[in-house]
Amino acid sequence: QVQLVESGGGSVQAGGSLRLSCADSGYAYLGYCMGWFRQTPGKAREGVATIDTEGTIVYAESVKGRFTISQDNAKNTLSLQMNSLRPEDTAMYYCALGACTVVASRPPPSAVEYHYWGQGTQVTISS
Repeated sequence: QVQLVESGGGSVQAGGSLRLSCADSGYAYLGYCMGWFRQTPGKAREGVATIDTEGTIVYAESVKGRFTISQDNAKNTLSLQMNSLRPEDTAMYYCALGACTVVASRPPPSAVEYHYWGQGTQVTISS
């Protein structure tokens, strides 16, 4: 059974950094991509960053140059390093595993392409 557990959320001031981690149950190889999404109340879940099994990475335009996604297969961990945080980055952040096509220079795949989700971790950025 696939289980994804996020950690690392919290509250920081604008300009600060946070590092999110997602521990998977070891079945991540069943999927073809892993990604980070975020959601605020009343809005759709937004893809932030995605990495596939070939190492192709894509980011949402709003986080390019500030966020870095990485994967440690030996530790079954997906990470999201978030720097230069802004108040508009405030959201619940989710880790996800799915079978999706990642194309360089394209936006991250949408949420419908993911099959498994973590419970989320809250990120709050104050101005």
